[in-house]
Amino acid sequence: MSSASKGDRKASLDAASWLFNVVTSVGIILVNKALMATYGFSFATTLTGMHFATTTLLTVVLKSLGYIQTSHLPKSDIIKFVLFANCSIVGMNVSLMWNSVGFYQIAKLTMIPVSCLLEVVLDNVRYSRDTKLSIILVLAGVAVCTVTDVSVNTKGFIAAVIAVCSTALQQYYVHFLQRKYSIGSFNLLGHTAPAQAASLLLVGPFMDYWLTNKRVDAYDYGLTSTLFIILSCTIAVGTNLSQFICIGRFTAVSFQVLGHMKTILVLFMGFIFFGKEGLNLHVVLGMAIAIAGMIWYGNASSKPGGKERRSFSLPTSKTQDYAAVPVSSESVEKV
Repeated sequence: MSSASKGDRKASLDAASWLFNVVTSVGIILVNKALMATYGFSFATTLTGMHFATTTLLTVVLKSLGYIQTSHLPKSDIIKFVLFANCSIVGMNVSLMWNSVGFYQIAKLTMIPVSCLLEVVLDNVRYSRDTKLSIILVLAGVAVCTVTDVSVNTKGFIAAVIAVCSTALQQYYVHFLQRKYSIGSFNLLGHTAPAQAASLLLVGPFMDYWLTNKRVDAYDYGLTSTLFIILSCTIAVGTNLSQFICIGRFTAVSFQVLGHMKTILVLFMGFIFFGKEGLNLHVVLGMAIAIAGMIWYGNASSKPGGKERRSFSLPTSKTQDYAAVPVSSESVEKV
């Protein structure tokens, strides 16, 4: 196969992977918003545990059918990953409860520079001037769109710091583990999803009771709300998988930068489905700035020297690399 054909195939797979992530992420946010706002199911941590339980069930079925190859991942790495991922989920929910929406959005924006710092320190990555400026432009555009009132207190600030650092570490670790052990997205999910499901379903009800003063077992599970929970869990499988695919194909920083496209889409879809009163000039301007920054980032980072790893080699196992095969979490996000 010629280099041009390989490049075209890679570009097509990258686009398909990203589209898969955008569609599932935007879909689950809209479904969860309806589930929480309309039907009062405010148990975010427990719902995320249900998401990973559904994901675990799918990976078990696919492994029994032979679609997932047996792979090895040390328990120490699984424990680290689950610790980062669960701290991210709990930290984000607590941060949203203790902080204003404006500060919550600012905290989410800081994930990009934190992810950049991890790549610079741990992977010896260097960014070009245009790549850095494009990231700043994306941050500015999203800030104009989403940041309104900004107020913070000590415990809220600590929760935000834990949420941002653990999320950045979790996303970095996805890319790190796939490269180090040459395992694909399904394989990595098969190793991590069961531990996340068990821990979140164990801790989730207590965490949700602390956050909402409501018991998940006392919730009135009607037919419609149950169908929404099932739909949320179904979409979450795609969301979890697509996140692993995208971070494996790209990097945690690229995933964060391009991920703000989902923020723009969520705002736009919210205006369509939930009313247009929030659509004003500064929101439209922010969307335009953010989209321009994302396009600039894509061009700048793909150029020679735009984003490169210097003098760094990661040991890999000899197993086949499935990360390129196309097939949280922002799976739960309170709006």
